[in-house]
Amino acid sequence: MTWVLLVAIILLAAIVVVGLVLGARALRQLRVAQPAPPPTDDPAYVAEKDRQQQSLAALRSAADEATSTVDEAKSAAAAARAETAAAKAEANSARAEARRVLDSARAEADTVLERAHRQAEADAEQVRAAARRSGEREIALLATTTKEQAAEVERRALRMDERERLHSEEVDRLTERERRLAAADAELVAREAALATREAALTEAEERQRRELERIAGLTAEVARTELVDAIEGQAKREAALLVRDIEADARSTAEQRARHIVVDAIQRVASDQTAESVVSVLHLPGDEMKGRIIGREGRNIRAFESVTGVNLIIDDTPEAVLLSCFDPVRREIGRLTLEKLVLDGRIHPHRIEEVFDTAKHEVERLCQRAAEDALVEVGITEMHPELVTLLGRLRYRTSYGQNVLKHLVETAHIAGVMAAELRLDIPTIKRCAFLHDIGKALTHEVEGSHALIGADVARKYGETEEVVHAIEAHHNEVLPQTIEAVLTQASDACSGGRPGARRESLESYVKRLERIEEIAGGKSGVEKVFAMQAGREIRVMVKPDDIDDIGAAVLARDVAKQIEEELTYPGQIRVTVVRESRVTEIAR
Repeated sequence: MTWVLLVAIILLAAIVVVGLVLGARALRQLRVAQPAPPPTDDPAYVAEKDRQQQSLAALRSAADEATSTVDEAKSAAAAARAETAAAKAEANSARAEARRVLDSARAEADTVLERAHRQAEADAEQVRAAARRSGEREIALLATTTKEQAAEVERRALRMDERERLHSEEVDRLTERERRLAAADAELVAREAALATREAALTEAEERQRRELERIAGLTAEVARTELVDAIEGQAKREAALLVRDIEADARSTAEQRARHIVVDAIQRVASDQTAESVVSVLHLPGDEMKGRIIGREGRNIRAFESVTGVNLIIDDTPEAVLLSCFDPVRREIGRLTLEKLVLDGRIHPHRIEEVFDTAKHEVERLCQRAAEDALVEVGITEMHPELVTLLGRLRYRTSYGQNVLKHLVETAHIAGVMAAELRLDIPTIKRCAFLHDIGKALTHEVEGSHALIGADVARKYGETEEVVHAIEAHHNEVLPQTIEAVLTQASDACSGGRPGARRESLESYVKRLERIEEIAGGKSGVEKVFAMQAGREIRVMVKPDDIDDIGAAVLARDVAKQIEEELTYPGQIRVTVVRESRVTEIAR
């Protein structure tokens, strides 16, 4: 910093001196070159004089500024000298401190250097020792590796020599083999020639022997062959008959058990939620005042409804409900939809009833068609004549003893398919037979005759195979079953219709049948009570233990079951259970 200030002061002094010198030189030149004074009234002279005066004033101001600058520089120089002196004093003290610190650092450096020399010598000694040991190990490892490589080279040389020897031996063997093969070929040629000669001789000898045998036996070869074949054929037939007898006996012993297993398996694997349907439909009304509108003035609406739909409309004291009764479920459903639409619309009169009836009829037909298509998809049948599909749709609202016929067909097809799978038969054909076996029920109101024969004629008309037609016409024994498809159709139909809850009869016949069952059992001697249970499918007979023993109970159960079979007609089967109970009562006083 001191040297910077000194340099700045010197430069300012030099600038001032140069300015003074230049100003003085300019003044001398002006004095020397000053011409004679022109007249005072010359404008140019006046202007030049003014200009020179202005220049002189400017020079004077510059000189003044330079003088002031020099003074400032002098004062700055003085201050700089003082600061320089202070800096020199501080520098001297700093030099003394630096010398002291340097001396101590030198002493400490000498000490550290001495310790570093000693540590370096120790580390170098350790490194030299480690390097010596590492070099010795590497030398030993190189020596071992060299020995192993030399041994490997020697082993490879031995293997190459052995391989060359083996190759030489192989070449010798191949040469010997070729020589033996050539000899064998020559020997084979000779043997073939000898065999050909011998074969010709044998053929001639056989011919002579055959002629001699024919001469001795008095038979030709053809006759002898025929007699031998006949004898073998008779023996084979006898053995086959014995085998067939054994197979038939075995089949008889296992057929019933196998059949029961197949039927039980089919019933267990088919789970159906089908229940018996009623012949009465209930329609709920928004209010009891709607009943008067349904009846109409002097009953004209209800008469028009019954005449158009063919459905009996029952209006009683049941709150907010009316009953529709009809034996034809299709007509009953059309009537229900018609009345439902009329109630929703609110306009009920004869003309409106006819319009809504036509709409409901088309809607039911559409629902029937959709139900038939869904049933075909569920069973897995893809191709069927459209007329048959229409007839199947009409079975959507057809019932048999309360069982929906279309659902019965689907269930029967599933059961038949399971049985066919167990017996390894043609599953699609048997399912088709079972699915179409009640197709005739769609026409029983229009065509006279058994629904089995009607269905067979319809199936034959629309191109079904003879197996399907025969199964349809034989499922109720109108025609004697001749094929396995017909038998399985009968079995699956019985399984579907005879299961508990599938079918029901009318209330009157049902009550009469239950009363008759109890009368049959109650009329036997020794019977105390009779209970018909499970909708008439089971009978509990309570007997007096003093009058009937255990053997008599078994005889009674058989007699009751036999009489029920002879006198009553019922779906499924009825179980008869005889209960013989002995009770002894004592009173403790």
